[in-house]
Amino acid sequence: ATLLEMEENQITLDILEKGVDNPAFSSVVSLPFPSRWGTGATQGAPANDVFQGEERLYEECDGPSGGSKEERRGEGRFSSYCRNALQPASKAKHFCKAHAKVLRRVILGLLGVAYLCYFIAACWLNFQRALALVVMTAVVVFFICWSLFKKHCGAKVLLLFSPIWKCFQKSWPWLKWLLWVALLAGLILWLALDTSRNPEQLVSLAGFCFLVLFLYACSKHHGAVSWRAVFWGLGLEFLFGLFILRTTPGVQAFQWLGDQIQFFLGYTTAGSSFVFGNMLIEEVFAFQTLPIVVFFSCVMSILYYLGIMQWLIVKISWLLQVSMGTTPTETLSVAGNIFVGQTEAPLLIRPYLADMTQSEIHAVMTGGFSTIAGSVMGAYISFGIDASSLIAASVMAAPCALAMSKLVYPEVEESKFKGKESIRLSSGEEQNILEAASNGAATSVGLVANIAANLIAFLAVLEFINAALCWFGKMVDIEGLSFQVICSYVLMPMAFLMGADWADSPLVAELLGIKIFLNEFVAYQQLAMYKKNRLSGLEEWDGSRKQWISERAETIATFALCGFANLSSIGIMLGGLASMVPQRKGDLASIVLRALLTGICVSMLNACLAGLLHVPTEVGDCVTFLSTANFSSTSYTMYMCCKQLFASLVLKNETLFFTGAWAGLAESVLCLTQCCGHYNHTSCTG
Repeated sequence: ATLLEMEENQITLDILEKGVDNPAFSSVVSLPFPSRWGTGATQGAPANDVFQGEERLYEECDGPSGGSKEERRGEGRFSSYCRNALQPASKAKHFCKAHAKVLRRVILGLLGVAYLCYFIAACWLNFQRALALVVMTAVVVFFICWSLFKKHCGAKVLLLFSPIWKCFQKSWPWLKWLLWVALLAGLILWLALDTSRNPEQLVSLAGFCFLVLFLYACSKHHGAVSWRAVFWGLGLEFLFGLFILRTTPGVQAFQWLGDQIQFFLGYTTAGSSFVFGNMLIEEVFAFQTLPIVVFFSCVMSILYYLGIMQWLIVKISWLLQVSMGTTPTETLSVAGNIFVGQTEAPLLIRPYLADMTQSEIHAVMTGGFSTIAGSVMGAYISFGIDASSLIAASVMAAPCALAMSKLVYPEVEESKFKGKESIRLSSGEEQNILEAASNGAATSVGLVANIAANLIAFLAVLEFINAALCWFGKMVDIEGLSFQVICSYVLMPMAFLMGADWADSPLVAELLGIKIFLNEFVAYQQLAMYKKNRLSGLEEWDGSRKQWISERAETIATFALCGFANLSSIGIMLGGLASMVPQRKGDLASIVLRALLTGICVSMLNACLAGLLHVPTEVGDCVTFLSTANFSSTSYTMYMCCKQLFASLVLKNETLFFTGAWAGLAESVLCLTQCCGHYNHTSCTG
């Protein structure tokens, strides 16, 4: 009967060409299998599954069913040979699937043992050289142990400490006030002692307080402000800044991190020099800087695929959420802005954007405006901007942005995510690490084109505006009127309040104006030029024009410019978020200007804190430096030492005398002659 059914269901070539499935195969599965597949109903299903799996495995070996009998017979033998040849691979595949967990543990164990041997060897050969490896290994081991401890013993530990936690909760109403008073008293005492040595730091403190009060005055709901979020956010920003800018471990760690990033970005040259040639990447800005964006974007995509970025973002957002009491969605987005851009960070919480309150949307926008993306950070570092300052600014901006967002647009609605313990992070769709690297590089092409187009457009527009303003100025006998001059007067008080010296304030104000009205890329280019002039030892003043700003003003400007808060970013922000939640275009448009203002002020608050915590760099022993210096080229240290030498000169009875450390030294006259060869001073004439 079975054979009759097969004859009736035989498929013809005509039917095959028309694409009809072969009904003859439906009866094949009901045929009895050899004894090795087993018998009976209980074993028929596994046999069918294996048979179908092998059919899929061997389908590449099967040839077309058409042709002569000799061809079909030859193809049948070849198919049989392929099946027999691939049987061991099939068995190995089934074995690996059946013992996947055991094999995974064995492989991880072997890798762990191999790394342990490598780690011991590295430490044994040269511990100082392997110090960075020790620190990274210790951090990874700590978090692995913490994760295992939390998984297996977390519930028991919480149960053990529950009586202490209940007692702490009962005492918290009066204990928190005692804690706040102690913290406030400690802060005031520290400020009094610290600013006594550098009184100019008080100006930065005044600017910080002014900006907070200004944002409170701009608040949408003054009575609904969550002061816990505000004070905790500002407190975390201050602690981050204190650790990064003042403590020896923080300074060394971030300096090391900045050096490693600069060294890492140097690998871009290998790719860009191969594509464009050495001459172009050395002389042309586009081929020198923009390939760094491609490389950095590729690396970020790989880190995102491996889950490292998500892990970092979750840890940072957990700290912010627990301390500030904000919701998981807005906190995750703001934490993500430390590493990615203003349109990429909201992708982390894309499924939840439609249900977020207006205050939460405002926090998401403020986080985007207050920080910069990791990819463009690489470009700014290539300009010569201090890498550790850029990293510090991005980290400090996250808690400050969240705090100021809750000050300007407090929560008055009931959030659907309040009290929700965890939010599922969306992950990439890449199948392997190579696809992730390729997608990251491909995605950066649009960013690179956008940067290049914006630079061309904005620099051309700036030149046109300056020409127009100069023409209008000449009509009323005002020479040299330009956009930068207007910004230097309008924003000069704010630059001074951030902590810049009065002489440096006009240039810092120019940079602020360029950043706000054009973009931060152009502003950082200008700042890099000022820094290059200072480090090369140019004179501070060229007639009435200042050629560079002080190291303190450079640090303040670096923090103040670190953010996407400019007018052109409004369209980017609205376009990115509206594409994710088109039904909320009205809400987004009504919030964006307030978020832009908040983002600008967050960057300025960071700059004020940098001015408050900045420690001036000491020049060192100028006598030794100038006595041994090679005056064939100049440097900032040479300029400062020559300036000190000029200041030590005293004119008595029409004769110059050296005072201070230079008095009575035979090298003083020779050093003075050498300094006069590079710098102008009244003592050099005659």
